[in-house]
Amino acid sequence: MARHTAEFGFELRTCRWAERAWPPDAASDDHAIVVARQLGTKRRRWDTIVLECNLEALRERANFGPERLDGNLLHVVQNAPAEWTYYRDCLPHPSYPWRYVREAIHEADDRGILETRKNGNRIEIRRKWPYPDWLERIVAIENKPDLDASAARALGSQLEYDVAMGLADEVWVATRETGDAVEPALFERLPVEAGILTLEPDALTAAVEWFPRALAVDDPGTRILERPEGGKRDGSAARFEYVDLAVKAEKRLAIAERAYERGWRSFVDTMRPDCRHFELRAADDSQLRPHCADKGRCQTAAECSGGCPAFEPEPPVWRTRGWPIEGGPGKRCRQLLEDRRRRRRPGL
Repeated sequence: MARHTAEFGFELRTCRWAERAWPPDAASDDHAIVVARQLGTKRRRWDTIVLECNLEALRERANFGPERLDGNLLHVVQNAPAEWTYYRDCLPHPSYPWRYVREAIHEADDRGILETRKNGNRIEIRRKWPYPDWLERIVAIENKPDLDASAARALGSQLEYDVAMGLADEVWVATRETGDAVEPALFERLPVEAGILTLEPDALTAAVEWFPRALAVDDPGTRILERPEGGKRDGSAARFEYVDLAVKAEKRLAIAERAYERGWRSFVDTMRPDCRHFELRAADDSQLRPHCADKGRCQTAAECSGGCPAFEPEPPVWRTRGWPIEGGPGKRCRQLLEDRRRRRRPGL
């Protein structure tokens, strides 16, 4: 099996393990868990994200629907008053034109998460529910089933960025369990702040080899812009900038909202389930994973696209007469994964 394919399958198993067994130390299990994959910011993307949430607040978040609230919508729903008020009198002044606020107000009204009315030429708003403080912690996991020296070097700079920035509360590296007395991952040069988790993907069990340190999410972040590249004798300083705490808080909530909407089963959104070779298979009773009948293995999203030479649309007869439920096998695959995704969102 190709390395990138192994990493994709390993990533899906890591996500499923996190849903079933997080936190790994079992010290506290009073959190609701939401797991997503391939999310982050413009400068940094994480393989797996685990949101630790307040269960009751997460149920209240369901009032706002399964779709994410972007920055403009959050600006409106977080500051909407309990009584009818002209929107410019109750919303903090944005750092962008007010016309975008009005667009967000109309979108929130269309989605049924805000009440609006006209008072002359003025738009007045009133909240339907207070936006809950549902997010408690963000945990980022990098998946490297074969963590050799070259992979560790590439990963090291990314983890250093995470530690300096402090967007996530913890960062981990998940690697495949080798069974050695001392796991090889412990010998690699990784930041000591990052935890190391060894996963047995077939049995879906994991062990903590190194516990992470809590990152400074309540302090301003440091964004590394440029590193010295002159070799071991280059003593020049790195270029960096500070990131305001309020900006970090906005980024954290934006990441959480995207994770809430997407989940990790959204891999089907970047694949072609309408191909006759696309299947969902379960190696056990706990997880459905993509499988390509033409390749005879689990395929990646990059492989499973319209540019795949083996792509063949489903025969029209598969999509007639509502088979099995208003569509062909591809549509049913999407529905199965969507149903499982919704079940991980209390209140939906």
